[in-house]
Amino acid sequence: MAKVVRFQRTGGPEVLTLEDAEVGDPGPGEARVRHAAVGLNFADTYFRTGLYPVAPPCGIGMEGAGVIEAVGPDVTGFAAGDRVAYTGSPLGAYSTERVMPVGSLVKLPEAIGFETAAAMMMRGLTSAYLMRRIWPLKAGDVILLHAAAGGVGLIVCQWAKLLGLTVIGTAGSEEKAALARAHGADHVILYRTEDVAKRVRELTDGVGASVVFDSVGADTIMGSLGAVKRRGLVVNFGTSSGPVQNFDLLQLAIHGSPYLTRPALADYIADPAERAELAGELFGHVAAGRIKIEVNQRYALADAVQAHRDLEGRRTTGSSVFVI
Repeated sequence: MAKVVRFQRTGGPEVLTLEDAEVGDPGPGEARVRHAAVGLNFADTYFRTGLYPVAPPCGIGMEGAGVIEAVGPDVTGFAAGDRVAYTGSPLGAYSTERVMPVGSLVKLPEAIGFETAAAMMMRGLTSAYLMRRIWPLKAGDVILLHAAAGGVGLIVCQWAKLLGLTVIGTAGSEEKAALARAHGADHVILYRTEDVAKRVRELTDGVGASVVFDSVGADTIMGSLGAVKRRGLVVNFGTSSGPVQNFDLLQLAIHGSPYLTRPALADYIADPAERAELAGELFGHVAAGRIKIEVNQRYALADAVQAHRDLEGRRTTGSSVFVI
């Protein structure tokens, strides 16, 4: 019997329960994967609370790494024994093993461990499209990165320095600020005590950041607009403080005609060739040590409730994983 974390209704962390489940054999186009590690992401809380619509009862979790135990009929390119990792739908990664479409899997190089892979698939591929797809970033550009000590933040800090960018990060404490600096942030603004937009203007001689990467949402969107340069880009790719609602488009004209986008990772990895290209670049940087994945919290599946409480309480840094 497999162990699976599910929720019968949407709500707080307490709705998560650990259950026994029969996994079964893979069908056409599927593989049965035994997990070694599973990623914990803030996006998981969006499904649990119902911010992202789901129909309970259902599983939870979108990223994991492990070994293929069996493949279904007509599967090519994958075989039992392959080391694999994945991110994206269908939900259900919080489990010891699962059956899933092989189209979601990528082969994992031997140089990358399972915990590292589980911790970086969503965050790493998010960082990859932010750095390589969403804006023509060039050496010398200034970016503002909210939550610079978070899982995506630490990866983006490192990737940005490889591209020759100047990174202004935000953090909620001196401890998190030090962590962001250690991973490449040139400046870190303590958002609890400093005016982020004003400080960015000071650091850029009044120009502002070329691109603002905002994973916080409701609490930061206006500050992001205040910090971006004329005709720059604000990327709202997360909503840890809640979704941006009832946005007044006139604010774009007031703040220098910047572009505003709310992208989803799924739209950047839907094409298998593009996903393979982004994953290949990510894996190359990690395997070579140019980008380090910080796995700073480890949990058992039985501790899913506490893991979500820690995540929502902003008590985590870097990446978190469930170790199977």
